Amino acid sequence: MRLLLLTSLVMVAFAANSVLNRAALAGGEIGPLDFAVIRVASGALALALLVLWRDRRLSLLGPHRVAGVLSLSLYMLAFSVAYVALDAGVGALILFGGVQVTMFAGAVLAREAMPARRWLGAAVAFAGLVWLLWPGRGAAGSPLHGGLMGMAALGWGIYSLAGRHSGEPLRATAANFVLAAPLCGFVLLVAPMRLDALPATPFGIGLAVVSGVVTSAMGYALWYSVLPRLAASIAAVAQLTVPVIALAGGVAFLGESVTAKLVAASVLVLGGVALSVAARR
Repeated sequence: MRLLLLTSLVMVAFAANSVLNRAALAGGEIGPLDFAVIRVASGALALALLVLWRDRRLSLLGPHRVAGVLSLSLYMLAFSVAYVALDAGVGALILFGGVQVTMFAGAVLAREAMPARRWLGAAVAFAGLVWLLWPGRGAAGSPLHGGLMGMAALGWGIYSLAGRHSGEPLRATAANFVLAAPLCGFVLLVAPMRLDALPATPFGIGLAVVSGVVTSAMGYALWYSVLPRLAASIAAVAQLTVPVIALAGGVAFLGESVTAKLVAASVLVLGGVALSVAARR
């Protein structure tokens, strides 16, 4: 029961990142790049302190560090800018489905054995994402911002693939966050288009800090603590709940609406991912 509660708490934390980001941007409390920089910087501080408290040292070097830092930065920046126009649930669904498709492509490039059900699952999930963002009546958000969330999914998918070879996960995550913080700050300074025209309010900064420290840093730390105790298939299926929780959070806290098309696309994406997970078992 305790393991179930901890796993559920992690899934809520992951989904809350979408709700917090969208709440800050939709209310005009902060700009997207400012949000991303504060999120990654506060998360870096929390993770660094956690690792220093546990190990008494923090090493910034390690295997696949460059890939981890660049992909994490891409995820953080594109994720925030995408939520300028996407609802929380829609963004989480695109992110989750896109990450699975990215990791599937990585497995193909690595010449892993691919059962037919995994190919079918990836195709169904991808079709659901295309249908969700197809321009026209009933499209769930801006195709441009949907594409940005797709870039965020690409970043997180590459980050996940690189993380397989990074050694101790919490220590590697802390190092990646610490190194990604100045990189994201540099992008904020040199961005040709001023996406952050609105001044950051204390409430917007607070949401970014909560997203960085609580739902990102502490969420990842808790996830890595429970992951060794979960079967791989259960861990994968548990993550299917993240877009659903984000969708419910958007409805409950942000007043977002749920359309029949969004529900149908969600069934396709999550069903495709579930089929692919079953094939991996």
